Amino acid sequence: MREILQLGAGKIGVIIAEILALSGDYRVMVADHKQASLARLPKHANIKPLLLDVSNRSDLQAAMKGKFAALSACPFDVTQYVAKAASAAGVHYLDLTEDVNATKLVKSLAKSANCALIPQCGLAPGFITIAAYELASRFDVLDNVHMRVGALPKYPSNALKYNLTWSTDGLINEYCNPCDAIVEGKFTRVPPLEELETFSLDGVNYEAFNTSGGLGTLCETLAGKVNNLNYRSVRYPGHRDIMKMLLQDLRLKERRSLLKEILETALPNTKQDVVLVFISVSGIKNGQLVQESYANKIYSQTINDKLWSAIQITTAAGICAVLDLLAQGRLRQKGFIKQEDICFDDFIGNRFGKYYAKTHQNDEQAA
Repeated sequence: MREILQLGAGKIGVIIAEILALSGDYRVMVADHKQASLARLPKHANIKPLLLDVSNRSDLQAAMKGKFAALSACPFDVTQYVAKAASAAGVHYLDLTEDVNATKLVKSLAKSANCALIPQCGLAPGFITIAAYELASRFDVLDNVHMRVGALPKYPSNALKYNLTWSTDGLINEYCNPCDAIVEGKFTRVPPLEELETFSLDGVNYEAFNTSGGLGTLCETLAGKVNNLNYRSVRYPGHRDIMKMLLQDLRLKERRSLLKEILETALPNTKQDVVLVFISVSGIKNGQLVQESYANKIYSQTINDKLWSAIQITTAAGICAVLDLLAQGRLRQKGFIKQEDICFDDFIGNRFGKYYAKTHQNDEQAA
C-alpha cells in the first residue's frame, strides 16, 4: 500500500482523500492548518488527519518522511512550500495549481530533483490539456486549438449566474492575471476577461472569455506548431460584464481579500453543478482542412453514498489518476512532467480517470 501525504482538506482535498482511501491501495495522511477542516474528513482506516502548517519547514519535512508522494490541494500561493519540501525529500510531487508562477517554480525545482514533479493535475489545466493535446496530435499541420471549460451551477439563481464550487482565491487569480496564448504563431499574453464570445451547446447559451492558467504548458509544447492557441472560461451570459465591473470599475482587483469576502458572503456553495469541457481543433489532415471537436458534460454524482459536486469529482479524478499512473510506472519517475506527457487513453482508462468518461449523467446516479 502506497503512503501518501496530502496537503489541504478543503472542498477538493476531502474527495481526494475519500476516493484514494476507498481504492484500498493508498493510505493517506491529510494535513491542514485548520482543525475544523480535518474534522470534515471521511472516517476511514486509510485516512489519518494531521494538524500542520505547511510554512513550517521542519514539520512538513517530518510529515513527508517515508511517503511515496505529496499531493498539494492547497491554495496556489502556498504550494511553493510543498513543492520545495518534496523536491528536497525526493518525494514525488503533484498539485492542482493553475498559477503560472507556481508552475515555473516547480519546473525549476525539477531540474535537480530525484523524483517526479507534476503540477497542474486538475481539470484546467489538467484533463483539458491532456485531451486537447491528444486531439491536436491527430493533425499533420495545426491551425487553431481552442479550449473552453466551465464549472457552472445547474440552476443559476443570482445576477452572476454563478455559485462558488471551488477555490475563491483561485477564481479571483484567474480573473486578474495575464493569460498565455499563441496568436498568429507568436506567443503572447492577453488580458483576462477580454475576447468575449458566445456559443450554444445542447440548447443552452454560454459565454466564454480569457482567464489565466488554463493552458498549462501547452504554449511551450506547441510553440512553432500552431497558429492560434487559447483558453477561455465558460459562464452563463452576463457573468463577465458584472465581474469586469467589480474588478476594474470598482477596482476590487487591487483589494482581492475584500472581493473574496464579498463573494464568499454572497454566493452560496452548491453540489448541483455541471462541468463543461469543449475543445475545438482545426488544421490539415491527409491534405484536407478539417476540424475536430471534443465536448463533454460531467454532473454531480454519488460516490460511497455521498453526493459530490462535478467540480470536486473532475478535479480529484485528475490528480488521483495521475498519481495512479505514476504508481503503476506509466509515467517517468524523475523530473518535470507536463500534463501533455500523459497518454489520453491511459488517463481515461484509469479507475479514477473513468469519471471523465461518463457523460450526461443525473445527479443521483451512483459511481
